[in-house]
Amino acid sequence: MLAFSWPSVTSSVKNLPLAVAGPESAVSQVESALSTASPGTFAFVGADDRAGAVSKIESREVYGAIVLDSAPEVLTSSAASPVVSQLLTGLAPKLQAQLSAAATAAGGSAVTVAVTDVVPLAASDPRGSGLTAAAFPLTLGGMLGGILATILIVGAWRRVVAITVYVVVAGVALEGILGGWFGALQGDFFVNAGAIALTLLAVSATIVGVASLVGRAGIAVGPVLFLLIANPISSATQPLEFLPQPWGAVGQWFPRGAGSTLLRDLSYFPSANLLFPWLVVASWAALGIVLALAGHFREGVRARFTNEVLPEHAVHGAHAATPAHPAHTATPTHPAHAA
Repeated sequence: MLAFSWPSVTSSVKNLPLAVAGPESAVSQVESALSTASPGTFAFVGADDRAGAVSKIESREVYGAIVLDSAPEVLTSSAASPVVSQLLTGLAPKLQAQLSAAATAAGGSAVTVAVTDVVPLAASDPRGSGLTAAAFPLTLGGMLGGILATILIVGAWRRVVAITVYVVVAGVALEGILGGWFGALQGDFFVNAGAIALTLLAVSATIVGVASLVGRAGIAVGPVLFLLIANPISSATQPLEFLPQPWGAVGQWFPRGAGSTLLRDLSYFPSANLLFPWLVVASWAALGIVLALAGHFREGVRARFTNEVLPEHAVHGAHAATPAHPAHTATPTHPAHAA
């Protein structure tokens, strides 16, 4: 209940990065007005001009921008977040009224504020619902591979090989469905498939690695860690700024959060810095393989102990339990005396 309800119940709009470009005096007035009307909603970022504001949006440094030049404009990005895009679109009428009042007082004419979606969602997924839904198979698919490999396959290395084959096939299949069929993912087919496969491997390898060390009880790491803990703070369905701090940022250190961000950026923000999400999913995958390797060596040590040490002790024990001259003890020297 907490895992799936908490993000919605506690969600609030706060500290959204917003660029403001224009003359210093106009920028100060707008920032002050927005801070008074909506305290804590925005975290303002400076921009030299419209081109600089667009660059910050395309690199995902900000969710949108307000341009205060001769042609005032509100820049949004529905691909970054449809919710934030709607919020910024709603600022345009208020900004237009404020600027028109100031212009009229100075003897000028009314001002019109345009709204431009700098990075829009694809026509095949105009509301972004497909992109949001694409995040959940990353968790479930990874858990499925790790759990099945642990249950059905004996041997840590065999499991690693099995999940490697599994994630490659699943990555291509999911990209074919989500990108080619539903149109939820944009960008290069094989790069997206690689991102999906690596995210699946991050989850499944961790399950296999833990299970290789502690036995089948390690399967529980999937539902507990990736579904109940990492899923609510992944920010796959809403901006990370909406979550109570610092949980939004913490969620990006897990495969679900990093994988979702990676797919969104690969689809719509090629100018964004993708190093961090790539490193996160790769690190989880490497951690799982290292744990599986440790489990493999542990199994080897246990096998050698069973095959070498235990038989030796068994032989010594058998010698100690066997009389030195069984014939002497079994047959009396003089049967008459025995009688």
